[in-house]
Amino acid sequence: MKLGPKFKICRRVGDRVFGKCEGTKFTVSGTDRIRRGGKHPKGAPSEYALQLTEKQKARFTYGMTERQFSNYVNEAKSKSGSNASVELYKRLESRIDNVLYRLGLTSSRQAARQLVSHGHITVNGKRIRIPSYLVKIGDKIGIREGSRNKGPFAGLAEKLAGRPTPEWLSFDLQKGEAIIKGEPVFGQTESNINFGVILEFYSR
Repeated sequence: MKLGPKFKICRRVGDRVFGKCEGTKFTVSGTDRIRRGGKHPKGAPSEYALQLTEKQKARFTYGMTERQFSNYVNEAKSKSGSNASVELYKRLESRIDNVLYRLGLTSSRQAARQLVSHGHITVNGKRIRIPSYLVKIGDKIGIREGSRNKGPFAGLAEKLAGRPTPEWLSFDLQKGEAIIKGEPVFGQTESNINFGVILEFYSR
């Protein structure tokens, strides 16, 4: 997915959706909007503007195109007997690129997508190259044999020692293998995203 200038996107959505925006060039105001140079917004934003901003925040956080994101929303809304907000969250969190990011194998989802695209990751022993691949309970996520001592995987056990792992994931650092042991827990991560507002945007 091709993105615009990351600083500009962070300012527009009012959140640090990219690691690059974590620097001291940005400060968070009392309204939780990120500004640069002390500039203030003109007037109160409309309901539509707030919904659009929340949608863009989530889309850029997980790193996908508008078509991809809207497809996830439609799938979440169409699943009967479930909370659409929870379902959307689960689908986004279950992407293999997000799982690698949650495990700490990369510092960003963009870097995780590159690992997958370059064939470094396996699911249940089979190499995959699709970053949007959705994992399910019982799946085993591994590092391809020929990649285990290269690049970001070198000294993995030492680098990630003591790092917390989401409760729905289990990670054996010595083997370099993770197991999906449950479903993503809604609200456990990315609590700054209001999924209900996003669903309202797509219901207009």
